[in-house]
Order: sequence, then C-alpha cells, then structure tokens
Amino acid sequence: MTRSARPGTTVVVLLGLLGGYLAFDAYDVVPGMLTTTAPWPEVAPFPEAPGAVEPPAPETVYAVPAQSAPVPDAAVMQQQVDALTGDKRLGSRVSAVVVDAITGDTLAAADESELMTPASAQKILTGVAALSSPLADRTLATTVVRDEDTVTLVGGGDIMLAPGQGDPAAINGRAGMADLADQVAADLRAAGKKKVRLAVDDTLFTGPRIAPAVSGGNRLYVGAASPIGVNVGLVSNTAYSIGPYVDDAARQAGDLLATRLEERGIKVTALGRGTAPEGAAKIAEVRSATVAEITEYFLHSSDNTLTEVVGRLVAIEAGAPGSVDGATQAVVSAVEAQGVDLTGAKLKDCSGLGDGSRLSARQLTSIVQLMLDPAHSELRVLAVDMPIGGLNGTLYARFRDESPARGVVRAKTGSLPRTRALAGTVMTTDQRQLVFVLLADAIPPNNAVGATWIFDDFVDELAAYSAG
Repeated sequence: MTRSARPGTTVVVLLGLLGGYLAFDAYDVVPGMLTTTAPWPEVAPFPEAPGAVEPPAPETVYAVPAQSAPVPDAAVMQQQVDALTGDKRLGSRVSAVVVDAITGDTLAAADESELMTPASAQKILTGVAALSSPLADRTLATTVVRDEDTVTLVGGGDIMLAPGQGDPAAINGRAGMADLADQVAADLRAAGKKKVRLAVDDTLFTGPRIAPAVSGGNRLYVGAASPIGVNVGLVSNTAYSIGPYVDDAARQAGDLLATRLEERGIKVTALGRGTAPEGAAKIAEVRSATVAEITEYFLHSSDNTLTEVVGRLVAIEAGAPGSVDGATQAVVSAVEAQGVDLTGAKLKDCSGLGDGSRLSARQLTSIVQLMLDPAHSELRVLAVDMPIGGLNGTLYARFRDESPARGVVRAKTGSLPRTRALAGTVMTTDQRQLVFVLLADAIPPNNAVGATWIFDDFVDELAAYSAG
C-alpha cells in the first residue's frame, strides 16, 4: 500500500500549476481574464440621429443652369423654327416659340400669337390654377354620415379611391373603400344596427359631368367628372388606362361601399342618391393625396378625367359652381392673376380634349416661364414633374436610344386627330436651358404620327446645339 502525499506538498504543487496557468493566461496562450496586451479602446457611443430639418426650398429642386452657359445664336434658332413651320407635312397652321429660360429673351418665333388648338398642353393651365390656390396642400375628404337608419356617402372630390384598403404611399388609391367600411361598420355595431339604407351624395359638382365640347371618339379618353369615384372611374383596375369608364362613378363607389359593408356583416337594404341631411353625425372619413400630388399625377399621365375634377375644385375654391363653365372660367382667372395675358384665349374644358379651345404659342410660353420663375416657387413642381423624354410619362416612348434630348427635355404633350402640341424645356449641349412651345392643328389626314416625330426632331436639334 502506497503512502499518500502529504497535504503541504499537494498545496505547493497546486499553487505552482495555478501560477503557470495565470502566466500563460496573461500572455494570451490559454483562455482567461488576464492579458499583457494593450486594452481595447472604449466603444464609441451610437451616434445620435439628427433632428428633423426643413426640406430644400422648391427652387433648389430644379436647378437654374449657370448664367455663363452660352446663349444659342438667335439666327440659327430662327432658321430651325422657319424650317419647322414651313414643313408641309405639318399642314398650314404651325406656330413655334423658343425662349432663353434665364434672360426671357425670345430666340426664335413664328406665328406665336395665332390662337390654336392646344390639345393636352392646355393641362398646364389647370396645373397652375391648382398650385397657385390654397387647394395645393389640401387633401380631399370622403365622408360617411348617419341619420337614424340611413348612412350617406358624401363625395368631397376624391375620384381616386381604392376599391379595398388604401395605400398611404400611393396617389391613386391613398384612401380606400374598405377603410371607410371598417369605420362605418364599427359605428353601426356600437349602435346595435345590422342593416341600413345607403345613399350617395355627389352634389359637390353640378351640370354635365363631361364637357359638351368633347365629342365623337374623344369621349373614349375621359370619364365623368364626379366628386367621388374609384380608380378615376375606370372599369378596370389598371392605372393610366384610357378607358373604358363606368357610366356612373358615384354609383360605382356606392356599390363598392355596400359590398364592403356586407362583408363586415352589415346588410344594405337600399342604395340610391341623396343629399346628406343637415346635422347628420359623421361616422367615417378617409382622405386623398394632396391636390398638388394629384396635379402632378395628371400632368405626368395626361389624365383628362382627373384634370376636369381638379378644375372643378379650383372653381369651388374660388366661390364658383363646380361645373364645366365654372371650372374653365376659374382656371383662366387664376392664370391671369399670375400675370399671364390670356387675351383671346378660349377654354371649352380643363383638359384640352374638347373642340374649340384656343391658346397661342406665346401664351403657353409665358405659362412655362411662370413655372420656372423663382418668384413662383409654388409652381416649380409643375416644371419638374412634366414627363421627361425617353424616361417617363407621356414622353416615355419618345426621345429614346441616341436622342440628344433624352433625359434633358421635360414637356407636356398634346395629341388630337389633326393636332400635335409640345410645350416645355430642354437643355442644350452647352447646358443652356431653353423654353419651347410647338403647335400644329391642321395636320394633313393620316400624318399625325409623322408630325410627332417632326416635333421630336426639332427638340433634338435644340438639345444638340453647341456654340462651340
């Protein structure tokens, strides 16, 4: 039998082993808490997020080119305008203006005072009228009020409701019928009601819902101007569609609300038109995008129906009836109030789709210049958000490939069977910004498509210009 080690010896051995381990630990040979290396630096605190700051002023969004950029030779510009207006393929009525955006000097013009058909280029007037009014930052309320066993859906100008839930990031469909139905159903359940009558109040607008001047095939391109509707009154749920449109946008909205209520267990026993009773309690409300956002949308997509709706809202804001005549008169008055001379101008609707509207190239040029004027920064978004050549909107399929104007032309298009219009801005190779307006309203039959390319070639020449 082997004798056990003495306790003192054991302690000495253990202390030795422990001392060796601590030494190895200090030199990071084995894991442990000791080290001879320099300590890690202190961890920096997480950076603090900056507070909210004001966005840049609107005039900085659309930068004004340096004034040192060479001004195009007026003689060269006039030669190009003369060649354009003398092109027989465009017909007998052609006018054009080219202006330096910085100085305001006219570089070239032909028949600039002739009153002509503006087509959809006319929409920029409605845009100016909307954004120069208190409407611009306002949203449009769609409400539901209740009086006993009747609920009334009240249109406040939003014809872009979503059929289901709204999307806070969208312009078309920011508010939704399902959002309204949730609120209405909650109120009715709280009141112990399981069935109601439903009325739709669309009395905000008056008179014909489509301008009488819109005739023939042009009616395919516009729906009824209603103060309430879903997806601009289109039959399909596709954005930027040209139709077909429902016959009654307000009735469609009522039908959809009834459907959404029944999905939530509320039976709708009757549906018709009506006026919201005075003193009825408001039980639901949803709100659209701002009028400024809606205006940008209709300029970008050239949506006729939306333009007519916004025109009527401009009229109501000015204290006039929400009718065709009220809208056109209010738009003219609003633009003239900004200092634009519209002597002789005629608007038969707000979108340019109707027969008989007349504007001159000079008048349209003055309006584009107004949109660029730093003194009218509230209008700058109109210049910024016009379609960009080769990139978006109604210029998406134009100025493509190797076009010199691709990405540097922003313009409002206009198109009718024998009319073409283009009004906007373009940057030259020398980085000089020009304002231009082109109109032709007696294009020979079957040559309208070719006229579009002739206009585009002219703008390409402006973009390609270099003083060097």
